[in-house]
Amino acid sequence: MRTSVVLKVFRANSIASQSAHYDSFEVPTQRWTTVLDALLYAKAFRDSSIAIRYSCRMASCGSCGMKINGIPRLACYTKVSELEGHTITIEPLSNFPHLRDLVTDFGQFFRHHRDMKPYILNKDSEMVNTQNNTDSFSEFIQTLAEVDKFLQFSYCIKCGLCYSACPTVATDTKFPGPQALAQVYRYTVDDRDGSERKKRLNVIDERHGIWRCHFAGSCSAVCPKGVDPALGIQLLRGHLLGYSKNEMKIADKRERKLGQT
Repeated sequence: MRTSVVLKVFRANSIASQSAHYDSFEVPTQRWTTVLDALLYAKAFRDSSIAIRYSCRMASCGSCGMKINGIPRLACYTKVSELEGHTITIEPLSNFPHLRDLVTDFGQFFRHHRDMKPYILNKDSEMVNTQNNTDSFSEFIQTLAEVDKFLQFSYCIKCGLCYSACPTVATDTKFPGPQALAQVYRYTVDDRDGSERKKRLNVIDERHGIWRCHFAGSCSAVCPKGVDPALGIQLLRGHLLGYSKNEMKIADKRERKLGQT
């Protein structure tokens, strides 16, 4: 077991026109130390000016995405003991506008996500009965098999690792990216989605859309939640080309009185 490691941290401030360079910090480690733990130690006891974004520290928020030894990873999910060598190189995610040190701008990433209409498109999806009977609400009936079609793709935490690893994103800023396209599939196969799903599919059915994906598979390789965006994109292509075997139907809806089981 190593008792310490050297963090080679990328440093730059694009706003202050600070030139890019690397600073090295030796920090103590234990068996359970994560890269985020090591970075926070360096920030607390070595250099408080290190810029880093993090939040939950349990691989749920996706805030601490960065390149660790050249691979996009979540810093809170990567243990130092899992990495080889005494020096760990930490850099900001690729394909994102750089702000400062390890912090990047997710504005474009979230705009692509928003453009995909990542919500149920169904005019009958109101939970509350809007007619005269105000003591009832509506619900959609789904079987376990119907939920299983999209459940895997609902685990996305929008960490941006797949976006950073995608070679197509690196060459085409208009390409939505694997995260956004996988979410299109997630809502398209959700049978609570109504006939208006064509609005969502029209957004990606163009030259900078889903057909720009070359299926490198790097997006799925770095996903920390097992979403497999590459699979979602290929299945979505099946729907657009008309050869998918998945039945596209709308879930049954029923009214239920409040308090009724």
